[in-house]
Amino acid sequence: MSAADGDAFNLKRDYVYIPAFMLVAGTLVVKREWTIYAMLVAIAFGAWNIWTLQIRPVLKPNVFQEFELQEKTIISHNVAIYRFKLPRAADILGLPIGQHISIGAQLPQPDGTTKEIVRSYTPISGDHQPGFFDLLIKSYPQGNISKHMASLMVGQPIRVRGPKGAFVYEQNMCKHFGMIAGGTGITPMLQIIRAIVRGRPEGDTTQVDLIFANVTEQDILLQEDLDALVKEDSGIRVHYVLDKPPEGWTGGVGYVTAEMIQKWLPKPADKVKILLCGPPPMVSGLKKTTESLGYKKARPVSKLEDQVFAF
Repeated sequence: MSAADGDAFNLKRDYVYIPAFMLVAGTLVVKREWTIYAMLVAIAFGAWNIWTLQIRPVLKPNVFQEFELQEKTIISHNVAIYRFKLPRAADILGLPIGQHISIGAQLPQPDGTTKEIVRSYTPISGDHQPGFFDLLIKSYPQGNISKHMASLMVGQPIRVRGPKGAFVYEQNMCKHFGMIAGGTGITPMLQIIRAIVRGRPEGDTTQVDLIFANVTEQDILLQEDLDALVKEDSGIRVHYVLDKPPEGWTGGVGYVTAEMIQKWLPKPADKVKILLCGPPPMVSGLKKTTESLGYKKARPVSKLEDQVFAF
């Protein structure tokens, strides 16, 4: 039984089977002749609860839908985790691991007009967490959607469609991932790493080495989550790189270099994949670097079968 199946059974047990049994049993004790009516009520109540507790994916790839902001957790002056409520408690996004969603908004322009702006984001939550989805977003001064998100108040909606993207993670699709992320580019990497760790009981043996590059130590997003995963799973390793490290820093320093890749990531081989996500100049440079190290040349637009895949 999968984790999702187990959660569904627990919900039915708590909200269908136990209440129905208690209603019928209680009626037998208090007023036996009403038992048939109690059974009919239990069946109707149980059928309603089963319908409302049915796990249902809500994403539509070609249609924007609105989801309300339920909670906003401030991480720093320009980073927050936004939790959006799905229509029902048992609903899931229906987002395959490795894919992303599109967020659209009509935003004012300098000339006084409005224009629909669409940007892609990868949730840091997953379909094993029904009822909501979480987005980690850094707001930039010149950003469009990121500034719009920062201005949202609890109860206000965003427009979402999906799934989008060429990458879909499957258990043991490769032996070893080498990941390089910069800033908020950590989100698809974290999504995949969490899926690998959740899949260990089902036989996922994938190894992961992640290089996570940031400017300062304060810029390292979700470090507690990453360190907890490393502590929990010996097959996950994270290597931090800072452009402006503090005194006494023992991790990597500067930009991600060929030497760092050779030191920390798996060597070019079958069943080895390199995943890249970060600012476009960083990703462009790393495509050239990985090719110089013997990995297969990355395409301008990545496909699932590529050895070097850029989100």
